[in-house]
Amino acid sequence: MARGPTRATDGLYTLSMTKLQTPKFALRNGELAAWDATTLHIGSEAVTRALSVFEGIKGYWGADGSFGLVEVHKHYERLLRSARLLHIPCPRSFDEFQADIFRLVESLVSPEHDLWVRATLFVVEGHWGEGTVADLILTAYHQNKESREPIDLGVSTWQRSLDNALPYRIKSAANYQVARLARIEGRSRGFGDMILLNQWGRVAEATAAAVLIVRNGVVHTPSHTEGALESITVDAVESIAGAAGLRFERRPIDRTELSIADEICICGTLEQLLPVRSIDGLPVDPDGPVLGELRRRYMAIVRRELEHEGVDITVVPS
Repeated sequence: MARGPTRATDGLYTLSMTKLQTPKFALRNGELAAWDATTLHIGSEAVTRALSVFEGIKGYWGADGSFGLVEVHKHYERLLRSARLLHIPCPRSFDEFQADIFRLVESLVSPEHDLWVRATLFVVEGHWGEGTVADLILTAYHQNKESREPIDLGVSTWQRSLDNALPYRIKSAANYQVARLARIEGRSRGFGDMILLNQWGRVAEATAAAVLIVRNGVVHTPSHTEGALESITVDAVESIAGAAGLRFERRPIDRTELSIADEICICGTLEQLLPVRSIDGLPVDPDGPVLGELRRRYMAIVRRELEHEGVDITVVPS
């Protein structure tokens, strides 16, 4: 019997896992262009060596009808850090970057959907670090306003890379090769996402998001030196937890702690705080009180139903 379309797990797809959204426009170094015209040459290092760094910025419709972008400046700063570590120049200042995003959002936003903006620095000129030139290309994808259903999570046989091999601190296309392999492995086992372990066999992160667990009412997440990206969303959740009177600790997490955790979620710009209902086949409460409260507060803050000074939201000018 033929299998029907499979819903995508990261919100960038429309009908199936093989059909990407194709927005009408993209911005290249501040210039609005048709989607199909924003191309890269086959000889560029972005193509031949996967030499690019990127950021994803989520925009939400607020309760007052305005559209707000979460932590634009922090995402720009992290983009520059990734670029610095790969010796990639950025052609746009922060003010230009933000104005570019405003322009793209105004061109693509619809009242029925939120948006995820992807900012990517593609190396288009240069060779082995000499004469490097990069284009900053902005794209944006519609996102459902409704929260996703809890997922089944597995632990991958693929390993998080080392800081002195392929630094996990760099948010680059190359760093997502192991994530791709882990997701392929996970699909074959019926999992919605996979956790990558580090060289010590401890939890690093999921394929494209951080991992939060709860034990005895305390929220735990791996520290950055365990192989986890320096997550802007985790920083926001930590601040929200403090305001809610919840303990939040960054520390090494053993693999076996996943199996005995009271609650688990994966946490990131796209995933927000996505509940986990099982880990390697063992059931987990997806409606746990601690992460459930943090999830409710986070969504109320990004939709500007609740104020919180630890999360910066930039409203797009109307």
